[in-house]
Amino acid sequence: MAALIEGYLADPFTPGVGPVRLWGRELLDRDPDWYGSEEAIAIADAVVRYQSYQGGWPKSTDLARPPLTEGDVPRAGDGRANSLDNDATTVPMAYLARVATATGDFAWRAAFNRGLDYLFAAQYDNGGWPQFWPLRDGYYSRITYNDDAMVNVLNLLRDVASGEAPYAFVDDKRRQQAAEAVARGIDCILRTQVRQDGRLTAWGAQHDENTLAPAWARAYEPPSLSGNETVGILAFLMSLDDPSPDVIAAVDAGVAWLQEVAIEGQRLDLVHNPDGRLERIITPDPDAPLLWARFYELETNRPLFLDRDSVYRYDFSEIGYERRSGYNYHGHWPAELLADDYPAWHELLENHN
Repeated sequence: MAALIEGYLADPFTPGVGPVRLWGRELLDRDPDWYGSEEAIAIADAVVRYQSYQGGWPKSTDLARPPLTEGDVPRAGDGRANSLDNDATTVPMAYLARVATATGDFAWRAAFNRGLDYLFAAQYDNGGWPQFWPLRDGYYSRITYNDDAMVNVLNLLRDVASGEAPYAFVDDKRRQQAAEAVARGIDCILRTQVRQDGRLTAWGAQHDENTLAPAWARAYEPPSLSGNETVGILAFLMSLDDPSPDVIAAVDAGVAWLQEVAIEGQRLDLVHNPDGRLERIITPDPDAPLLWARFYELETNRPLFLDRDSVYRYDFSEIGYERRSGYNYHGHWPAELLADDYPAWHELLENHN
């Protein structure tokens, strides 16, 4: 059996190999009894040590490994602290809630509640959340659907508002605040759904926090409709109890758009170049499963591909190797939602009515 080493597991299979990273979303799927174990508590202790003064957590940080020095904890201004990106803040909070429920320890509850207060403070009046708070200059302050940042917050707050385990310890005031924040977040989602000639379609990866229009992020991430982030938004809307007519209309329209823009007869391949590098290419294949682009042009629904020069290109082969093979411009993200989740959701609605 692996031994616990400062919040890590020693590799039990390879002698001489050091600790194996533990931190990740998969830690939220353990048996409830595990969260009261020595191993789980050691990880929770490390997680708390990364919480910022404002109450958030850093992105792209191994929270299972205790910081050895003060400099190991990301600080404001270093590009990682106080983020909702890459599962930051929401996953640490969900983990601490599980340990708090299993142990009854006040320290984990207090850290979780500080995280809640951070999320409440970070929400815009229009209901959206930025990628970082306190706000940073640039695209980091846009309403961020990218990588499900805002959806992760909404899923967490919805569960907190329910009062069910592992969030039953949350006080009534914060539970009510969570419910109100979710309501504002849903309103923001409905208001940011893009219309084309008056018809509802999909969402961008990020939206301007003032105009609510799709906005630029990095140089190769243009204002556009997203074949990826739209899926997470729809999944959240379909998870709501007793959805309003506006929510139902938003889901139906988003699904219709995904069906409309699906790419047929093209297969995404990863091939070895003669120089040994792996490269993504598109290959014609009439039997290929449906494919979607990450970005679609706002007015035309044409798939968009950009290098770091921010020039719009409509042929995947026209962008350079670095972005073509270093960024996910294509994926099968909507496949399960369209084939299974959406039909099941509609069946539930019909049976409920």
